[in-house]
This record gives sequence, structure tokens and C-alpha cells, in this order.
Amino acid sequence: MVDRGYVSRTFEVIRRIADRLAKCRARLRYCVMFCAGAFTTLALAPANFLLALYISMPIFVWCLADTKTSRSAFATGWWFGFGYFVFGLYWLGYAMLVQASQHGWMIPFATLGLPAFLAIFFGAAAIPARWGQDHFSRALILATTLGAMEWVRGHVLTGFPWNLLGQAWAGQDSLLQFVSLIGIYGLTFLALLSAGFFAVLAMPKSNRVLVVLFLASALPIGAATFGHMRLSQAPEKGTDWVPGIGLRLVQAGIPQRDKWRPQFLSRNFQKHLFWSLENRPTWITHIIWPETASPFQLGVHSIATEAAVKIIPKGGALISGLIRKRGKPARQIWNSIIALDETGKVTAQYDKFHLVPFGEYVPLQGWLPIKRISAGLIGYSAGQGPVRWQLKGLPPLGPLVCYEIIFPGGVTSPQSRPKWLLVLTNDAWYGVTAGPHQHLALAQIRAVEEGLPVVRAANTGISAVFDSFGREWSRLGLRDVGALDIRLPSETSGTTFYSQHSNLLVFAFLFLALLSLKYRKGIEIQRITV
Repeated sequence: MVDRGYVSRTFEVIRRIADRLAKCRARLRYCVMFCAGAFTTLALAPANFLLALYISMPIFVWCLADTKTSRSAFATGWWFGFGYFVFGLYWLGYAMLVQASQHGWMIPFATLGLPAFLAIFFGAAAIPARWGQDHFSRALILATTLGAMEWVRGHVLTGFPWNLLGQAWAGQDSLLQFVSLIGIYGLTFLALLSAGFFAVLAMPKSNRVLVVLFLASALPIGAATFGHMRLSQAPEKGTDWVPGIGLRLVQAGIPQRDKWRPQFLSRNFQKHLFWSLENRPTWITHIIWPETASPFQLGVHSIATEAAVKIIPKGGALISGLIRKRGKPARQIWNSIIALDETGKVTAQYDKFHLVPFGEYVPLQGWLPIKRISAGLIGYSAGQGPVRWQLKGLPPLGPLVCYEIIFPGGVTSPQSRPKWLLVLTNDAWYGVTAGPHQHLALAQIRAVEEGLPVVRAANTGISAVFDSFGREWSRLGLRDVGALDIRLPSETSGTTFYSQHSNLLVFAFLFLALLSLKYRKGIEIQRITV
């Protein structure tokens, strides 16, 4: 039996909290919003504490209840976003410490300046929400406008779709499966809608309020049910692989400070050679090195190429990240991936096309007196992509470098889809922080969105393999050094609805955002006794 008195007292306490948040002074409200935003990051990897989103989003709605002006609503949303991005992206400051004497002065810009900019999207989304006349209508408007602004954040100024709010749901295997239908942007909308609707707990009890609470609960339950059904139809994890293919991922664990020092180049190269051969099973057919693993341009540097050929399995290949150069001294460079066969011939080449602003190039370089974070005298050039490789002995693959895996709908070519994705990355920049875990989670999301296995080789954690259902087959942890021997998962989930119709879904979400702006009236309250 449910204690009705206890339930009533709980509702009353929640209403009092909501009323105090709505009527508190602006400075206190902004402090609360900053803390709520910071708390929300617990819903992301590596914590994956989903309840954090369901606590913070009602607070967001309640704090908008008594905002008198658009400026006040913007500030309320901005402080929430600022807290969210300061704590969600704190690890960016670690990258500035790799060469602290040169880049240490940029730490405030990376850890406070970027979050301050990204928070503008949250502030803009909060303005229309103040037009709602009760917690239900405000939650509805906020979910749609904030969901739309998350899409904008992922596209404007080359886009930065890192830590989208929908990733709170994506941390749960069953909920993650829903991105195969609607993608991470769609999942963001549903997650915000579900969490925001719990703000009606602060409204007088009525039949319609209970319906809203039922809907808020039904959304994740329905998504999880779909996920369980999808996973139940999948082959047993780790059993469905492509015959005749064995991959060895080398994770050398080279500190970023030592990566490009001249005295360590040969040592770093030898380390990759060593782990390519150490206790290698006979079924391994291809060796995979991570982003910029080879300090020498294989296929051009004769001594390095000769040494690399010796570790390539018969009939197989070495796939490695490296810096490709043109001219001597170099007049142009690319962050590239090459495939080297056992004769020393480069059989495939890919140049990273989605570069990291301020990391690999400086936007408006003629106007901004800022140097790139990465080493070298010149910035990287962008290649053409995404592409599909057809290598001997392997199903068609889509090569990607590091940052490129974070973009929903942008990792494959619609005209020539691959059978699996290969991501080479280097997370040594970020040390033992949440950054590498968040980066890994994005690779897992792409696997389910596209319905393609993802193989991820990292210099310093986390190397891992996901099948097309996003299930992790194996990994090398963040501090591990060595080799990961794995089979290549088969493409068993089939082409997903999202991979075929992602553009249509964008228009659908924008339509919902516009439609919600017209829903400003509150719901009619008919009190009931609980």
C-alpha cells in the first residue's frame, strides 16, 4: 500500500522548492543553475548517472518560471550551460599543459572561454521557454528549443556536437539502440522531453498532471523496450565475425610530451614495431597503428618502410596514422592514414577532412595572434572525405581520424557506404580524465546510428571494438600499453533508419520546435486527491 500522506507531503515539498527557485534573487538563481548544469555532466561518460539529468532539467524549468524579461531567461539558461560545459570539458585544459610554456596562457580560454561561448546556445533556448504559462508548457518549449539548439551547436562554425544532452540516455545499452531510428539529436529531444516533464511534480495534483508524468516515464521505458527487442534479435556478442580476418591494434602509450622530440622518434617507432610482433597469434592478418603513430612517412622514408614491412603478416597490411608531407622542407602537411602492403607499397591513403580548430589549424589566422596546439611550423591541410577504402583481404572500410567520429551523419559517404568504420586517434593530450571516455562513447553511438562495427585504435587509451549494435567486444584501458588482438565484427544490424533518413528527421525536429512555441497555454487543472 502506498502511504497517501507521504506522497502528498512529497508533492508539497517539491512545490515549495520549485516556488523558492522561481522567486529567488537573480544571483542565487544563476548560482543554482550553474550547479545544476555541472551536476548534469554526471549523466555522461564515464559516470553515466542517468538520474542526474532527471534532477537538473526540472530545476531548469522551475528557475524559468518567474523570469520577467528575455534577458533574465537568457542569463538563466546561459548559467546552466556554462556549468555544464565547464565541468564537461574541463579536460581541455590538460592539453594546454603538454607544452605549458607555450600554451599555458590559453587554459582560461579553453576551460572558461569555450564553455562561455557554447552556453550561448543554452541561453538562446531558454528565452522562448519563459513564455510558457505553467511548468508543463515551459518544459515542452524548453525541450524542443534546446533540442533544436543542440543541433545548431553541432553544425555552426564547423560544429561541435560533443556531450550532446541526449548522451545521458546513450550511456544505457537499451536506450542507446533508439539512435538507430532517430540519431543522437532525436534522442536528445526525447531525453529532454522526458526529464523536463518531471517539472510538473511541482504543480497541483490533477488527472492531466498524472498523464504528463506517465508520458515522462513512458518515453524511456518505450525506448528501452525497443532496445531490448533489438538486442534480443542480435547474434550473441563476440560470436559473429568476418571469417579469415584478424586485427591487431597497437596501443603504444607514448606520452604526448615525448611524441615529437627528435631524440625519441626512433624509440617511439621501435615501440610500435615491438608490439606489432610480440606474442602475435597466427590468425592476425592486419596490423593497425593509431593516429600519427609513425613519426616517419611510410612509403617515402626507405629505412622506416623497410622495418615496417617486416612486421606485416603475409598477405595482409599495416594501417597506420602519420603526417603526410609535400615538399622539402614541408610546404603542406596532412593528418593522414595509409595502408602499407608487404612489398612496401602504399595501397591506400586518406587525409583527415574535418580538422580541429586551434588544434590543427587556426581560424582567421591573419587576425588572431594564436598558435596551434599541435607541433609543427605550418598548419594542417584538409583532405576530401568521407571516403571508402577497398583493401585486399578486408571488407570495405571507412577510415576516420580522431575528431571526425563525433559528427552524427557525417562519418560515411551516402554514395558508397563501408562495411565498418576504422578510427585512429590519440587521446594522450588529455591524460587520465573524462575526455577519452567521452570520446569513446561517441564512437559507440556512431556504431549504432550507422549500423556499422567500429574499430578504434588509440595511442593512449582507449582502444576498443564495437559491433553494429554498439556492444563492446574488447578494449585496452586508458593506462594500458600493448596490443589488442580481435576479430572484425560482421555488419549484422543492417542499414539503419537514421542512416537513410537523417535529413528528414532534422526537418521534423525543427517543425516540432516551431510548433511548441505556439503552445504557451498551461494545462487545465482539476484537482484530485492522492
